[in-house]
Amino acid sequence: VNGMEIYSMKIDSKVTSRFAHNVITSRAVNRGNVSKEVFFDVELPKTAFITNFSMTIDGVTYPGTIKEKEAAKKQYEKAVSRGQTAGLVKASGRKTEKFTVSVNIKAASKVTFELTYEELLKRQFGKYEMFIKVKPKQLVKDFEIEVDIFEPQGIAELEAEGTFITNELQNTIKKTFSGKKGHISFKPTVDQQRTCANCSQSVLDGDFTVRYDVKRTTPDNLQIVNGYFVHFFAPTNLPKLSKNIIFVLDTSGSMYGRELEQTKEALLKILDDIKEDDFFNLILFDSEISTWKETLIKATPENLDEARKFVRDISAQGLTNLHGGLMRGIDILNAAHEENLVPKRSASIIIMLTDGQPNVGVSNTQEIEKAVKKAIDGRYTLYNLGFGSGVDYGFLERMALENKGLARRIYPDSDAALQLQGFYDEVSNPMLIDVELKYPENEISDLTTNSFKHFYDGSEIVVAGRFVDSNQNHLSVDVRGEGANDALSYSAQQDAEQTAQAFQEQQYIFGEYIERLWAYLTIEQLLEKRITATGEEKENLTAQALALSLMYKFVTPLTSMVVTKPEENDNEEGIADKPTEGIDIFIIPGMCVVYTKLLLIVKLISIKPSFITKSYGQTSPLYHTYASPPTWYTSVDGDPHFIISVPQKKDAICFNINENPGTILNLINDPVTGITVNGELIGDKRANSDAKIQNSYFGKLGIANKHLDVKLTVTPEVITIQNGDEKTGFTWLDSVTLQQAGLTLIINRKKNLVLSMGSGASFVVVLHQVWKKHPLHQDFLGLYTLKSDKLSEQTHGLLGQFFKPIDFTILEIHPGSDPKKPDATMIVKNNELTVTRGWQKDYRRDPKNGVDIPCWFVHDNGAGLIDGVHTDYIVSSLF
Repeated sequence: VNGMEIYSMKIDSKVTSRFAHNVITSRAVNRGNVSKEVFFDVELPKTAFITNFSMTIDGVTYPGTIKEKEAAKKQYEKAVSRGQTAGLVKASGRKTEKFTVSVNIKAASKVTFELTYEELLKRQFGKYEMFIKVKPKQLVKDFEIEVDIFEPQGIAELEAEGTFITNELQNTIKKTFSGKKGHISFKPTVDQQRTCANCSQSVLDGDFTVRYDVKRTTPDNLQIVNGYFVHFFAPTNLPKLSKNIIFVLDTSGSMYGRELEQTKEALLKILDDIKEDDFFNLILFDSEISTWKETLIKATPENLDEARKFVRDISAQGLTNLHGGLMRGIDILNAAHEENLVPKRSASIIIMLTDGQPNVGVSNTQEIEKAVKKAIDGRYTLYNLGFGSGVDYGFLERMALENKGLARRIYPDSDAALQLQGFYDEVSNPMLIDVELKYPENEISDLTTNSFKHFYDGSEIVVAGRFVDSNQNHLSVDVRGEGANDALSYSAQQDAEQTAQAFQEQQYIFGEYIERLWAYLTIEQLLEKRITATGEEKENLTAQALALSLMYKFVTPLTSMVVTKPEENDNEEGIADKPTEGIDIFIIPGMCVVYTKLLLIVKLISIKPSFITKSYGQTSPLYHTYASPPTWYTSVDGDPHFIISVPQKKDAICFNINENPGTILNLINDPVTGITVNGELIGDKRANSDAKIQNSYFGKLGIANKHLDVKLTVTPEVITIQNGDEKTGFTWLDSVTLQQAGLTLIINRKKNLVLSMGSGASFVVVLHQVWKKHPLHQDFLGLYTLKSDKLSEQTHGLLGQFFKPIDFTILEIHPGSDPKKPDATMIVKNNELTVTRGWQKDYRRDPKNGVDIPCWFVHDNGAGLIDGVHTDYIVSSLF
């Protein structure tokens, strides 16, 4: 492709006791007459840690070195200051993170890329799964996947499949297993890789998945090697526990449409799978909380039929009272246990699904976390499912981890219902509760997590540890748990000699695999604990995870791999990073490195400094049009466009809301001060047949303070104040200064009014008047906030949510469809958005012409910037 030929690609995987060591080797040659840029582009499992990377060019190897992130950053800045590199980030799939690196190769030269990564394979539904992304992007003369598996317990079953496997390719998958060994190979010829007989496109584009399970003659397997141990625990043939499950479902307005239909589809299938011994209930939350039943209900056929009818009738409306929904579910579970409505030996689970963020009731996420943790008090497991990109995933993850559960993203695709059902299937068959694996305390110095709230059918518990005495060769363990009928009590022991006998086939074993497995599991759990930790505890966890990451050369969220690659005059350095869910960003001159759970590796491309200066440097005339906004405020004006000032950035974000005339939108809602502001849209006098989207404006504003019992109604014609039962009216022809009952009102004739009420919060309403005989347009209003800091932290609404500090980062500025308005990638609220540089009008001082305010425009009604979606903010009346 473009003169570059990948003539060899090999993926070599060795799996020893569930721990996978994977090496991807790609060889390419420049068949052209000039230097070419070649890319090594790989998607890795999100659960994997990169351990090594190198490039070999014409016999010279350029290795990657793993360093603490801050040290790597400084080294990288030094190279970047010479104007040699820039970073470009690409998103990846649901299961994967992307590693991309590029290098210029001279004519006729060859390059070899080698990437190594490791991961612990998890057991789900009775099988271990290893996932390999296959996408060479061209025909490869020598393409091969080889997987060698060694399991001391013996291999019970082994299978391999690919989403791209055609009938012609089916026979190219070779699979054998016997005793403790298993082997899979996939080596298609060039002709077999073609999409058709004479095509040059490759059919190799998709997922290659290996699944297997081990033989189990005992509930567990204990292995000891060189001062470390690993303990696998997966008992079989246990009676299933009954479960008490509460579904807490977001039915706010943003769930309207496909999301709600998919949720209902999944729920109906889940109801088909609920066992008759189970108890369940359904809680719905929007602005209000509603329940199917007041208590947990046994899953009899009659009750399930009634629940199905309830699910089919669910509709979406209102805001998002997430706190109220969760607390109602917890209260119902508490009552069921206190009143002995459910069996003592049963598993209690809460599954909460939301597509937005709390914006009514208790909306402060820290307060919600504290309240939920206190209410659950370690008794139940909470699973949080975040539907789409509008959720605060960090909040959902923290809350789930604090309550012995986990969070999971549900992607808003055609298979969303299957994703929901698939998650339920993972947790639908609890076999044990309160499982603890005990080891002699005086013999173990470092132990991974050894207590678990639930053990599910088809899964596996893994515990690893380090001995105090590295020469110790014997270990005993006691396992305790609660089963459906009685308590589980199990003891086992193992010595190093037994493990050594099992591991005689050294060619299947890579390095100190148990020690690395222990390090991998320890780092993974330390990083997970960091999510909920604060202060000194978080610092200690960070230090421990960092030390292990550096010692075992894992690229984790705390470390970076510095890759030095050759350039014509000097070396070029790039950084590869393991991300976390959420945003961890640093920006350096000419280069951005972004870490999110969706993004793994920066793409390294040589950029000349002259390009930066010419296109977007400070000498560019275009740059100077991006001057800072003159003052800091939030506003909504025009058709209607919202401007959000971001003082720390000396910049602004803007977005439009496109809705029909007659729609009423909640702009500000502060439950503490009692202040609300709603606006009703009007349209043009008649529809503009040439416009794709019909214009709408605010034709009426309702501003209220319930503590003062004051309501102010503003239209382009009149201003009405209602204080209790008393009403006072003015027109825009009046010049008025009024102070009464905590309210100050100043009307500047035919221009604007300034309003201050209660807490000192101040607003400016601007009057826009058009020629009365204008065939199309009508008079309308704009709203500007002045002293928004006088409102509480719980303030929300389309404008109110931005009274709290908001941060964002701009990456990859590039020409857009309009030469004067470049596009860019914005990272904000854990979302990656495409934005456009533009201008919106500030009409406070000049209602006729306005002042241009430069801002980054967020498309699609502010999607990804505002909490939830814009329809969440539609209300039924002005007050």
